[in-house]
Amino acid sequence: MTNVVAGGNESFESLLRRFTRKVQQDGVLSEVRHREYFEKKSIKRKRKAAAKRRKSTRVAKKRV
Repeated sequence: MTNVVAGGNESFESLLRRFTRKVQQDGVLSEVRHREYFEKKSIKRKRKAAAKRRKSTRVAKKRV
């Protein structure tokens, strides 16, 4: 559960901006999209492996 506490004179717009940023950082929306439909374990394993490959290439590019 994402929680944001309003400051003293904080406007609603800045509070909403902070909330949306926090939701994105926590990965709430991506988790909801992944849970929307059932995913077989083999598909999940392939997706995680692909993400791991993407991350490793990104890290390798940063080192160069």
